[in-house]
Amino acid sequence: MNYSLEVLLGTLLAALGMIYGLVAWYAVQTRKRNRPVAPINAAPITILIPLCGADSQLYECLRSCCEQDYPTFQILFGVRDELDPAVAVARRLQNDYPHIDMQVVIDQRQWGSNRKVSNLANMLPHARHEHLVITDSDVRFKREHLASLIDPLCDPGVGVVTCAYRGIPRRGLWSLLGSTFINDWFIPSVRVAALTGSREFAFGVTIGIRRHVLQSIGGFESIANQLADDYRLGELTRRFGLRTVLSDVVADTCVDERGVGELIRHELRWLRTIRAVRPWGYAFAGLTFSLPLTALGAALAGGTRPVLIMLAVAIAARIMLHCANRGLRHALPLLWAIPLSDALAFALWCWGFLSRRVYWRQNRYWIAYDGSVQPAPFNEAQAVSEPVP
Repeated sequence: MNYSLEVLLGTLLAALGMIYGLVAWYAVQTRKRNRPVAPINAAPITILIPLCGADSQLYECLRSCCEQDYPTFQILFGVRDELDPAVAVARRLQNDYPHIDMQVVIDQRQWGSNRKVSNLANMLPHARHEHLVITDSDVRFKREHLASLIDPLCDPGVGVVTCAYRGIPRRGLWSLLGSTFINDWFIPSVRVAALTGSREFAFGVTIGIRRHVLQSIGGFESIANQLADDYRLGELTRRFGLRTVLSDVVADTCVDERGVGELIRHELRWLRTIRAVRPWGYAFAGLTFSLPLTALGAALAGGTRPVLIMLAVAIAARIMLHCANRGLRHALPLLWAIPLSDALAFALWCWGFLSRRVYWRQNRYWIAYDGSVQPAPFNEAQAVSEPVP
């Protein structure tokens, strides 16, 4: 490659990184702010929460489901083993909120390789209501969370209602980097997609679906082997001509990464899940790493003046995005984390191409090309050559 071509390529990469950085900031900055919700409908809702283990914030997260400003709802906790420590937390909530219709479903039946989906399938027969809300156990609901979902969920043209979320870190570097991955890369990319009219997403932090719609796509059994079970729910309902709606409310999810290995395994699982369901989208996701992309372009272009200006604009846009997600007072002390987080996320995106193996709840899985997962073989040298993160 001659020098002029390197400069041209570097300038193009820098321009793409700068433009995406500005668009991502705009998409986040102009999102609809949460506001008090006065739903037209108030249909009863059943909340399905699969449990596995008792994380440090489990009680506080589950309690937020009990404190909803909503007239009628049922909460189902699903667990495979009665000795699971999450059972004690669920029982405590039953004692603390005796007025709420709350039930712990203990069922070991396995419907596929995805244990979370099997848990949901085991809970479903105990659901009393037509309108279902599926959520993870590490999510903290705002008091208006259910109210924000019900109006679009009652629309017969809607298949799935979901919501964006933000990562709330515990103390420590690795939790901070994990939350930055969510807040500064993943959710802005969702906002950009929504800005362009795309609705090809559904997030496990909250999925609202009507029971008869779920049954029409084959129930939870239809996604029992899928790693990206939340995405597949949205995809299957869209095949029936139903829309996916992104709710205005933003949920909080607790990020509790205790070490670098745990952080890497978690982020690789997210990235390889995206790659499994949208391989071309994953390939082009390199454009969403605005700061590394612009820096790479500046290096290729040899630091020409136009490219250095683009790099300065990209840095400013990245800082503005960081502040838009957290607020100025909380964001400024964490500016040092931006280059570390972006470099790590970009490196893991590259690593995501090298294997189809993921770790989930201390288990190793192999992702097939249709997005289904199976337990990974012990002799993985036959399948992939990759160091264990």
